[in-house]
Amino acid sequence: MAASLPWRGILYAGGLSAVAGFIDAVAYIHLGGYFVSFMSGNTTRASSDLVHGSLTGAGLALGLIGFFSLGVVLSTLAFRNAGTRRLPAVLATTTALIALAALLPALSAGVVVPPLLAMAMGVVNTSYTRNGEVSIALTYMTGTLVKTGQHFAAALTGAEPHGVWLRHFTLWSMIAAGAVVGAVSYSLTGLTSLWFAAAMLLCWTTVALRRAQA
Repeated sequence: MAASLPWRGILYAGGLSAVAGFIDAVAYIHLGGYFVSFMSGNTTRASSDLVHGSLTGAGLALGLIGFFSLGVVLSTLAFRNAGTRRLPAVLATTTALIALAALLPALSAGVVVPPLLAMAMGVVNTSYTRNGEVSIALTYMTGTLVKTGQHFAAALTGAEPHGVWLRHFTLWSMIAAGAVVGAVSYSLTGLTSLWFAAAMLLCWTTVALRRAQA
């Protein structure tokens, strides 16, 4: 579906990917090498931790996978009949979860926020669906890079224009840029940087709501 989106839609989806990359970078540094949106990475970490006898690490990785999956399931069930308001509803839920994850550490020093972040990333990955299945990957970029390479090869042979592979490449570029900003922000402000992510998601939610009402 990404290949058929106009550039305006690609940049909007890319903005969501950038925020997701920001959040994943913050969580990755905070957790010391575990992810809240990259579940292939957590699967590898869980396997490696088990082999090396780190049950705590394996439990953390598997727990994040569980909460991510829970976010996908709950969002799919809750918004399956929302029609044109499904996207703003998904983004509003994601924003609320990120804001809660940012707020809780200020209320209690011992609070654990990674499950909320993983659940939020599961929810946001249901933003673009077609016939009940995800049509645009916002946080898992391996497939996006494969499509970039395939369409780039097609463009080299003249089978299609360069704009097709550039759309996929843009999604990857924006999540990478978001991750860089997230890493810098965490180094400066710690988990407080999550407020920035929540504010950006609120802006994207507002845009989606206006489009739904148009």
